[in-house]
Amino acid sequence: MHARLTPLADPMIAVLLIATALAWVVPATGEARATAQTISSAAIFFLFLVNGMRIARGEIGNGLANWRFFAPLFVWVFGVMALAGWGVGVLAASVLPPLVALGFVYLGVLPSTIQSATSYTTLANGNAALSVVGAALINIAGVFVSAPLFAVLSGESGANIGSEMIVRIGLILVLPFLVGQALQGWTREWIVARRSQVVWLDRIVIGIAVYVAFSGAIEEGLAHLFTLADWAILLGLCVFMLMVATAGAWMLSGLLGYPRGDRIAFLFAGVQKSVAVGAPLAAILFPAQVAGFVIAPLLIYHLIQLIWAAPLATMFARSQG
Repeated sequence: MHARLTPLADPMIAVLLIATALAWVVPATGEARATAQTISSAAIFFLFLVNGMRIARGEIGNGLANWRFFAPLFVWVFGVMALAGWGVGVLAASVLPPLVALGFVYLGVLPSTIQSATSYTTLANGNAALSVVGAALINIAGVFVSAPLFAVLSGESGANIGSEMIVRIGLILVLPFLVGQALQGWTREWIVARRSQVVWLDRIVIGIAVYVAFSGAIEEGLAHLFTLADWAILLGLCVFMLMVATAGAWMLSGLLGYPRGDRIAFLFAGVQKSVAVGAPLAAILFPAQVAGFVIAPLLIYHLIQLIWAAPLATMFARSQG
């Protein structure tokens, strides 16, 4: 008997929907938005501190040693997927608001998920250990790679990654992660023992970042600028990107000669995009009135990937058993 996950089982779906609905009904505007942004920044700092505590330094070393898996995964996530996001963004620019089209470029440069990629790899009887290490390394790399890569691909229409922005990313994302790595000898065992609570920390911080971003977008007229037809087009483009990415990742892992378990790990670690990095990073890179538009493709893609991953993983498990 294999464990089963229903398409709507992941609590992150509810968190994203609730955060978006709250921003729509009671957005943080004016002085309240400044307060919400401060709370969001503090929560993001704490989240990356905990991430540094829980990702073992030994796992990072083991992953780097397995270059035959990690190097192609790195190229896929930050090369192929980044270019795919840029390409879909070009298509979207003719039918969607410019900032939303830009969001596909942002989506493409983001790293993989860790939690859901590992969960679905396990469900599919894939190489879960490889998935954990691969997704963790990609997430660490994303803290350093995603912002400058986005700046290159987006050109003048994207974020201005100047010295002030680099310092802000360093203080809110990189510094707490490095501090967590330094402290993990004393704290990691305590963190790991409370894994279920830490997962909810992820969700709450992401929810806050999404709420602040969408509050700014609502204040700037998202409800009036974005029609039902626009949402339908956005949904269709996200589905298209996910389906092409899924087929491409599976084909590439086959061409590389990976065994079945490693191919499954490559698929889920390479195709799923991390809102855990994307939402906090957007809160740093963009003003709140811009961030809500830019992360719209990420939120839709994330919801679709969670819904799509459950039956896909179950299919893999059944085909093997």
